[in-house]
Amino acid sequence: MFVQQLEPVNGSLGLSALVAALPLVTVLVLLGAVRMKAHHAGLIGLGVAALVAWLAYDMPLGQTVSSAAQGALFGLFPIMWIVVNALWVYRMTVRTRHFDILRRSFGRLSDDPRIQALVIAFCFGALLEALAGFGAPVAICSVMLVALGFDPVKAAVVSLVANTAPVAFGAMGTPVVTLAQVTGLPLDSVASVVGRQTPLLALVVPLVLIGLVDGGRGLRETWAPALACGVAFAVVQFAASNYVSAQLADIGAALAGAGALVAVPGARRPAAEPVRAAVLTGVRSEDLDEEDPRREVLRAYAPYALIVAVFSVAQIPAVKDWLAKASQSFDWPFLNVAAPNGEPVGGNVFTLPLVSTGGTLVLLAGVGTAFVLRVHARVAVREWLGTVYELRFAILTVTSVLALAYVMNLSGQAATIGHFVAAAGAGLAFLSPVLGWFGVAVSGSDTSANALFGALQVTAAKESGLSPELLAAANSSGGVLGKMISPQNLTIACAAVGLAGREGDLLRKVLPWSLGLLLVMCLIVFAQSTFVLSWMLP
Repeated sequence: MFVQQLEPVNGSLGLSALVAALPLVTVLVLLGAVRMKAHHAGLIGLGVAALVAWLAYDMPLGQTVSSAAQGALFGLFPIMWIVVNALWVYRMTVRTRHFDILRRSFGRLSDDPRIQALVIAFCFGALLEALAGFGAPVAICSVMLVALGFDPVKAAVVSLVANTAPVAFGAMGTPVVTLAQVTGLPLDSVASVVGRQTPLLALVVPLVLIGLVDGGRGLRETWAPALACGVAFAVVQFAASNYVSAQLADIGAALAGAGALVAVPGARRPAAEPVRAAVLTGVRSEDLDEEDPRREVLRAYAPYALIVAVFSVAQIPAVKDWLAKASQSFDWPFLNVAAPNGEPVGGNVFTLPLVSTGGTLVLLAGVGTAFVLRVHARVAVREWLGTVYELRFAILTVTSVLALAYVMNLSGQAATIGHFVAAAGAGLAFLSPVLGWFGVAVSGSDTSANALFGALQVTAAKESGLSPELLAAANSSGGVLGKMISPQNLTIACAAVGLAGREGDLLRKVLPWSLGLLLVMCLIVFAQSTFVLSWMLP
C-alpha cells in the first residue's frame, strides 16, 4: 500500500507545494508562454507529474503508471466518447445539407440582426455546447452570423461572449462529470451548486450581446426579448441541473431560451432599415433566400429532437435503474493508495458506465439521425471514423490532462497544494473562480481545468472550513468565463470567419467582458460562502 504524504520535501508544506505545482506550472508555461500545442504540453506535463510522484512523493513507479492509465481511460470513456458521438451527429447534418436548411430556418425567424444574434449565438450556440462543446459552438455560430451579413469581427466577438453560460454543462455535462470524478463528490451535489451560479450569468449575457451588436440603441429597443431569453434559459438550467439531469441542463435551457425569445411580440417585428444598415456591414449569403420544403426543415431539426427524446427516456426511474445495472465496477489493477490518515482512496475502484453514459445515449440518437436523414450505413460509419480523426489531437490532449490529474491526485500532490492554498482562509471563496478561469484561459477547456484544479479546490475548502461543493463548483463556474479568451477558442473563431492572424484584435475586444463577468462570479461565490447568499446553496 502506498500512503500519501503531505510534506514529503524536507518536512516543509511550502517547499512540498512548490514541487507539487511543477506539473501545473509546466503545462501553463508551455501553453501560455511557449505557445506549444496543447497535446504536446499535456504529455510533457504528465511526464513531470510522474517524476514528481516517483521521486518526491515516493509513489512506486508501477502505481504511478497505473494511476496515469486510469486517468487516460476516463478521458477516453466517458469523456471523449461523448464528444465524438455528438460531433458525429453534427457532421451527418452537414453532409446531407440539413445544417444549411437549419441555418436558413434561423434566419427567417426574425430579420432583426439583434434577435438573430441571440437566436444563433446564445440559444443555438448553447445547444451546440450541450451536444459537442470543445470550440464547435464558436466556429459554427460565427459562420452562421457572417452568412447573415454580420461583420466578421463582430460575429466572432458575439459568438465568443455568448459561449459562457452553457459551458459548465457542455458536451452532455462533461465538465461537471469530470469534476465529480476527480473530487470524489457526488455528481448531483456538484451539478446542483453549479446550477445555482451559472444561471446568474445567463440573465446578463443576452443583454451584453445586444449591447455588442447595436450598443445603447439595441438595449433600449430589444431589452425585453433579451431579458425574456435570459430568464427562461436561467430558470430551466437551474431546474434541470438540480432536479432532472446535468446532461439535459443546457439542452432544455437552450430550447426554453429560444422559445421565450420568439414568443415576445417585439422579437418578430421587422427591424428598422437604419438598424440593419448599421449592424449588417458584411456580405449576406445569397442562399438565405432559398425556400426549403417543410418536410426538410422538420428533418433538419430531427437530430436535436432525437437527442432530447433519448436523454429524456433515460431519466425515467425504471429505465435509469436498468441502464445503471450495466455499469461495471472493479478494483483498478496495480493501484493500492491510502490517504495520509490511512483510509483507502476512491481511485482504487473504477466504474465503467457502459450504457448509461451520455456518449452511448448520443450514439443511439446518432443511429436514429442516420435513419431520419437517410444516411447510408457505410457513409455513417465513414463519418464516425472521420470524426475520430478530426478530434485526434483533442483526444490526446484530454487523455493526457486527465492522466496528469489522476497522478497528481493519487500521489498526494493536489492535496499538498490544497493545504497550502487553504491559508487564504475566507478569501479563498473569492479567489476560487479565478483559478478555474485561469485554467480554462490557458487550456481552452472547462473539463481540463476541472481535472487539474478540482481536487485542489476541495482539499483547500476542507482545510479552510468552506463548503467543498461550493469551491469545486466555483472552479467550473469561474472557468466558463475564461473560455472566450483562451488561445484555442480565439484561433477557432478567427479561422471560422477568415480573420487568421488577428487573434490579438479579438482578445482586446473580449478581455474586458471576461474580466468583468469574472468579478461578478467571484462576488457571487464569496457571498454564497457567507450569510448573504448562503441560502442559495442546497
